[in-house]
Amino acid sequence: MKLAYSSKSIGGYLLAFFLLFGILTVASSSAQAQWRDRDQDRRDDRYRRDDRNRDRNNNYETARQQGYSWGMNVGSSDAQRGQSFNPQRSKYWKNGTEGYSYGNKGQYKQVFRDAFEQGYREGFQRYAGNRRGGRYDTRWPRH
Repeated sequence: MKLAYSSKSIGGYLLAFFLLFGILTVASSSAQAQWRDRDQDRRDDRYRRDDRNRDRNNNYETARQQGYSWGMNVGSSDAQRGQSFNPQRSKYWKNGTEGYSYGNKGQYKQVFRDAFEQGYREGFQRYAGNRRGGRYDTRWPRH
C-alpha cells in the first residue's frame, strides 16, 4: 500500500514537474519571439530611414545633374552668341526647379543653381575662347 501511494506521489510530482517545465518553455519562447520582433522592427525602421535618405540624396543628385546640364547648354549658347557672362540672366537659374519632384524645394533650388553656375562657367569658357581667337576672355570670372 505504501508502495502504491509513493508511486502515485512520485508520478504526481513528475507530472507537475513536466507540466511546469512545459509552461516555462512555451512562455520563454514567446518572450524570445517578442524580442526578435522588436529587433526586426528596429531594422525595418533603419531601412526606412535609409530609403528616405537615399531618396533625398537622389533628389539632390538630380538637382546637380539637371543644373549642370542646363548651365552647360545655356553658358555655351551665351558665349557663342557673344553675350556677357551672366548665369543669373537665365530663366532656368531664376526658376531653379527643372527636374524637381519632391522634397525641400528651397534646398533643391540652391543645389540646382550652384550646379547651374558651374556648368554655365564651363560651357561659357569652352566657347568664349573660340570666339576670341583663343585669347583669354576677361568678361567671365576665373574659378
